[in-house]
Amino acid sequence: MKKWWPVLVGCAAAAAGTAAAVFYAHAGLTLSHFDARAHVVVARRILDSLTPGWQQIGAVWLPLPHLLQMVPVQVDGWYRSGAAGVAISVASTGVAAGALARLILISTGSMIGGATGAALLLANPNLLYIQSTPMTEPLLLATAFLSLAALADWIDRGAEEWPHAAGLALTATVMTRYEGWLIAAAAIAIAAAVLLRRGSTLPGAMRAAVRLSAYPAAAIAIFSANSRWTIGTWMIPSGFFVPENEALGNASLAWEQVRLSVYRLSGTASVWPAYAGTALVALAFIASRRRAPIALVLALLAAGVLPWYAYLQGHPLRVRYGLLLVAACAALTAAGVGLLWRALRPIAAIVVVAAVLSQTRPLDRGALLIAESQRDAANAAGRAAVTAYLLEHYNAARGDGPIMMSMGSLAHYMHDLGRAGFDIHSFLHEGNGQAWQYAVLGPKGYVQWVVIEERAEGGDSLYQAFKRDERYLDGFERVAEGGGVALYRAVQ
Repeated sequence: MKKWWPVLVGCAAAAAGTAAAVFYAHAGLTLSHFDARAHVVVARRILDSLTPGWQQIGAVWLPLPHLLQMVPVQVDGWYRSGAAGVAISVASTGVAAGALARLILISTGSMIGGATGAALLLANPNLLYIQSTPMTEPLLLATAFLSLAALADWIDRGAEEWPHAAGLALTATVMTRYEGWLIAAAAIAIAAAVLLRRGSTLPGAMRAAVRLSAYPAAAIAIFSANSRWTIGTWMIPSGFFVPENEALGNASLAWEQVRLSVYRLSGTASVWPAYAGTALVALAFIASRRRAPIALVLALLAAGVLPWYAYLQGHPLRVRYGLLLVAACAALTAAGVGLLWRALRPIAAIVVVAAVLSQTRPLDRGALLIAESQRDAANAAGRAAVTAYLLEHYNAARGDGPIMMSMGSLAHYMHDLGRAGFDIHSFLHEGNGQAWQYAVLGPKGYVQWVVIEERAEGGDSLYQAFKRDERYLDGFERVAEGGGVALYRAVQ
């Protein structure tokens, strides 16, 4: 039974996740978040573009979520509904729950601890909602939990051979979201500490860490080189947000914003047991060589460093950035339950889950993250005027050519236009290489239509170019606007 327990936990979590995804789809919330629509667009553009191919992969976002969707998202129905991305998110919930159960089972022998972790993940309405969308957090949780379980298994076998399973899982983690880079680094460092705790020599632990690091390091190097070839920068481009957070330059306030985000997303009943779980994990590492691998779960806390740093740089406050720490709280609580005396485990599990459910409802249309996801709803309604004008006047058969639009700022609107009948190859965007590079210097003579984001994050690159030189749009007339977006048409 123990051998198959993680699989059973994962399957049960995936089934519950599927039911939640159907619930939110019926509520019309699957693609409420503009990033959800943008992720679908980025996946689609790899094969559906003016210049399809590998060069479409290089972007600010990491590539794994889009590569997994690349083929199924070409089906129009799955593209427009987001179903391809939702399927990946739901499967990720199952993998994350199963991997967490595996980690706790390897380290503590507890089946109840793993079940508690799955229950806590599914009890949180914000986690349950995000896994019902094409967002990338669920995939990161799956790859991160899988990495930790594989690391624990590798350590349990003596860590003599090359860690192929753990290395590949870490590679997937660092190719999903940037928080994964920090989680992977922390996991590798903790794995080395666990090996030392189990009696390994310092050179032996260092060799193991180097072996582990080789996999994600190679992936990051390849991604960075591809980004350099496609968008001209090795890492994340600067200037993609307007510094407007009051925590700018204030480390303590930035951390307070991260901490409050976790409380707002989960409630005290989820956070306080995690503190106790953290203490129990630390004690287990000190007191027991056999249980030392449970310390790997602490690597999940590294996910909080990135939002803290972003807020410190002035990034606008986004409560969603605390969501990975909510999952970390669930994992730490589950680990704590697994470390208790056997007779106390079921009692603790029931008390913790009951306390969490007393503060939250798993299927809650009013959950905080859903409210944040709908902040673009008013703009989406306003952009209907631009869409209507395009539908009435744009004529590809007449030779109108592509519509110039920044995917970095308006990928979500490209998806909205997809529902109106426009494919991704209808647009000229940053992924189109030299065609974009020439047109962005001045669209006259290159395109007949230009769509500009004038408001969000201080306006897109086209708006900034117009602000620097009002002659930038010479030869174009403003024909429609709404929701912060303006449509320009070449003067006939």
